Amino acid sequence: MKIAIVTDSTAYIPEDLLEKYDIHTIPLSVVMGDETYRENVDITTEEFFEKMAQMDTLPSTSQPSIGDYILLLESLYRDGYTDVLSFHLSAELSGTYQNAVAAGRSVEGINVHVIDSQIACLVQGFMPLYAAQHKDSMPLEDIIAEVEEMKKKENMNAYLIVDTLTNLQKGGRLSNAQALVGSLLKVKPILEFQDGKIVPYEKIRTKKKAKKKVEEIFAEEVRRHEGKDITAAVIHSNVEEEGREWMNELQEQFPQVNFILSYFGPVIATHLGEGALGLGYTTYDVKID
Repeated sequence: MKIAIVTDSTAYIPEDLLEKYDIHTIPLSVVMGDETYRENVDITTEEFFEKMAQMDTLPSTSQPSIGDYILLLESLYRDGYTDVLSFHLSAELSGTYQNAVAAGRSVEGINVHVIDSQIACLVQGFMPLYAAQHKDSMPLEDIIAEVEEMKKKENMNAYLIVDTLTNLQKGGRLSNAQALVGSLLKVKPILEFQDGKIVPYEKIRTKKKAKKKVEEIFAEEVRRHEGKDITAAVIHSNVEEEGREWMNELQEQFPQVNFILSYFGPVIATHLGEGALGLGYTTYDVKID
C-alpha cells in the first residue's frame, strides 16, 4: 500500500511543510473581472490584494473542476499510489469536496478516501499534516478514524474577526444600511464554524475587544484540554505584522501551545476582506516545524 495525501489550496500549508511531508495540492480559483487565477499558482496573495483594492465589485471564487482532479489522481496512480487521503474545505462552503468524490469514482485502480474537513484555512491543513505524519506508522483505517475524530468541534475550531464589513456587503451577505451602521459603530463580528458553516458568534465594538474575547474563548479551551499538545494558528488577511504581534502575545499567555502564523489566501480573503484575523486550533499534536 502506498498512500498519497492530497488537500486543496485553501489549507494554506506552508511550502516547506508541503515538501517535507509530500502533500499534494489542487488549487481553487478567484475570478477577477475577465481573468481567472488559480491561487498560489497564477496569483500571489499580495497581488490579489492589490487587484482587489482596484475593483468596484467583489471577485468570485470557483472550485477545481472534476477534470482537474481526475488528472491529479491519474498522475498519482502512474506514480504507484494505491490509496489517496484527500482533505478539503467544508462542503458547506464549496463544491470542492463533492467534485473530489465524483473524480474518485471516475478513476480506476486507486482508492480515494475524501474527507470533508468542515473547516478551512490552515486549521483544515492540520488534518492532512497529521495524516502525512502518521501514514507510515499507522494503518489507513486508523488514520481515517483519527482525522474524523479530530475534526469534531471539541477537538478543532476557529474564530474569525472581520475587520471591515465591505466584502460581506459586496457579497450580498449584508445590506448597505447594515454595513454603514456597522462601520459607524466599529462593529467587529466574531465568526466561528458550526457543522461546516461559518456563523456569527458575537458582535464586538472594537477589534481590540474582539481579540480579547477570542483569547478568553481560547483560554477556556486550553484549560479544558489541559495536558494535551494543542496546535494553533494565528491567521491574518494582509496584515502580517498585526498577526505576528498577536501570535507573540498569545505565545506568552499560552507557552504550552504550539503556534504558527498563517494567512487568508485569495479564495477565503475574497469573503472576509482585508484586515481579518483568525485563531484556529486542534487538540491534536501536529508537527508544524
